[in-house]
Amino acid sequence: MDKIELITRPIEKELEAFRQLFDSSLQSSDPLLNEVLAYIKKRNGKMMRPILVMLMAKLYGVLNDATLHAALSLEMLHTASLVHDDVVDESDKRRGQSSVNAVYNNKVSVLVGDYMLATSLRHAAYTGMIELVDLVARLGQELAEGEIIQLANTSNQEFSEEVYFNVIRKKTAALFTASAESGAISVHASEEAVRQAALFGEMIGIAFQIKDDIFDYFENAELGKPTGNDMVEGKLTLPALYVINKLGTEEIRELGLRIRKLEASKEEIALFVELIKREGGIDYAERVMYDYRERALALLPASTEEQYRTALTTYINYVIERNK
Repeated sequence: MDKIELITRPIEKELEAFRQLFDSSLQSSDPLLNEVLAYIKKRNGKMMRPILVMLMAKLYGVLNDATLHAALSLEMLHTASLVHDDVVDESDKRRGQSSVNAVYNNKVSVLVGDYMLATSLRHAAYTGMIELVDLVARLGQELAEGEIIQLANTSNQEFSEEVYFNVIRKKTAALFTASAESGAISVHASEEAVRQAALFGEMIGIAFQIKDDIFDYFENAELGKPTGNDMVEGKLTLPALYVINKLGTEEIRELGLRIRKLEASKEEIALFVELIKREGGIDYAERVMYDYRERALALLPASTEEQYRTALTTYINYVIERNK
C-alpha cells in the first residue's frame, strides 16, 4: 500500500464525495470559463489540504457537510491564489505543466481566479458557520500579505531567517493551518482542540515549504524549473540564508543582495548553489524540516485512534519525503 492510500484510508468515502463536489463546482454555462475551469480541474493534484481538513474533522468529531464545504472553500482559495501568483510571477509553468496564463492570457487568468475566489466564499457560507467564513477571509488576507512581504524583502539588507519564516507562515503554512483548523471547527471541537489543530497544520506547512525550497537546489524536470530558479527570481530561501550567515563575508553578502535585486548572473547563481551544498545549507534545512515534523507529531492528542495517528503520521512523512 502506498502512502496516499494509507493517508486516505480513514476517509475513502468522504474523499470521493468531496471530489464530486469539487468537480461540480468547477463548471459554468459560459464556454470560455468552462474551458479554463476544465483545464484547472485536469491539473489538480492530490488534494492534500482537503484531505487534512477531513482527517482533522474525524480526529475531533463526526465529519459532516460543513467539513466538505470548508475543504472545498479552502481548495478553491488555494487554487485561485496559484492562478493569480502565476500572473504576478510571470510564470509559464506550474508543477511541470503550462500555467493558465500561458495557455490563455493574463486577463483570463485574473478573471478566472476572481471567479474561484467568489466560489470559495460561497462554499464557506454554505457551511452555515461564521467562524469558517471568517477563517477563509483571514486566509485570503494572509496569502496576499505574504506575497507583499516577499516583494518588500527584495530591498532588505539583512538575511534573516525570522523574515523567511514569517513569509512562509503566511504564504504556504497558512493554508495548512487553515485546513487543520477548519476541520476541527466544522465538527464543533473545543477551543483548545482548534488551537492544537491549527498549530499542527502550521508545523506541517512550514515543513512542506522547506521541502519545496530544497527541491530548488536539484534538477527536476517534473517540477518544470531548473536548479536555482528561486534565486533567478530574487528569492533567498533557508539553505542560502544559512550559508550567507554562516560564512558572513562581505563578498557573500554582496552576492546575496545582488541576487535579491535580480542583478546576479546565472553563472554566479550556479556557483552559489554548489557552495550552498558544500557548506551544509541543504543538510541544515533538512534538520529544521525534520524538527517541524517532530513538533507536529507531538501535538496529536494522546487519545488519537491508531488509524488516524497512522494516517496523519504518514501524511507528514509524505510531505517531507515526496519527490515533487
